[in-house]
Amino acid sequence: MSQQLLYRALVSAKWVSEAIKSSQSGLAVRLLDASWYLPKMKRDPQKEFEERHIPGAAFFDIDQCSDRASPYDHMLPRAGEFAEYVGKLGVSNDSHVVVYDASDQGLFSAPRVWWMFRVFGHDAVSLLDGGLKNWLREGYPVSSGKSRSASAEFHASLENSMVKTHKDIKENIESQHFQVVDARAAGRFRGVEPEPREGIEPGHIPGSVNIPFTDFLTEEGLEKSPEKIQSLFQEKKVDLSKPLVATCGSGVTACHVALGAYLCGKPDVAIYDGAWVEWFMRARPEHIISESRGKIQ
Repeated sequence: MSQQLLYRALVSAKWVSEAIKSSQSGLAVRLLDASWYLPKMKRDPQKEFEERHIPGAAFFDIDQCSDRASPYDHMLPRAGEFAEYVGKLGVSNDSHVVVYDASDQGLFSAPRVWWMFRVFGHDAVSLLDGGLKNWLREGYPVSSGKSRSASAEFHASLENSMVKTHKDIKENIESQHFQVVDARAAGRFRGVEPEPREGIEPGHIPGSVNIPFTDFLTEEGLEKSPEKIQSLFQEKKVDLSKPLVATCGSGVTACHVALGAYLCGKPDVAIYDGAWVEWFMRARPEHIISESRGKIQ
């Protein structure tokens, strides 16, 4: 697919500032703060949002908008549940959704929500390049307090091809139908640095390759150019002309891989939603590749 046919994945702080000021634009822009952090970081994204957010933004809670019955973290909700949740945030099918987060990296969790909208059939979704970090660096204003949104009607339908299951990944070890890229830090992938979740040992899925999500970002927290991202994939011998699936710890930073590929003109990267947590819990010991203890039976 040519770059021209792809919806713009990244928008600048300047673009967002002008969109906030202008109500003349065709699609109504709806800003969502999708900040989420690992428990060990001891950050409360909802509280931080109420203290400081981009004017007009609503807070998108990745844990709330998930399959609450699953034993795994923030798995995709059903289409109807997603539609109800985002509708309450004021998002309609006519909205141009712009997602950001307040992470130190620039973008951390927001690409997950960008991917979720696309998985549920809404392509009019962009990410604020550099997140709140860059918004503040460029001197744009912030608001405080809870967000109050007028409810809207949103219809969602799941694009099954963009989601992979444990069964899909397990079968792929033999068939090698698709490439698997893991977005976790190199030490966790190799098995020499601890996982952030208790009871889960580090390591990786057989045959997967590692591109840490931070490799897609500049030191300032902005997204690297498509040319540099293309080189990243080439260095790891990932062929963007062939099927590609992204994974990570729990399905959040994997979406940086999908975003990077999208910017290179490949919009069809699927996410293994259960990610490493599910894989470790369900896989046989020989399917945990690690330089340390791996999985003990």
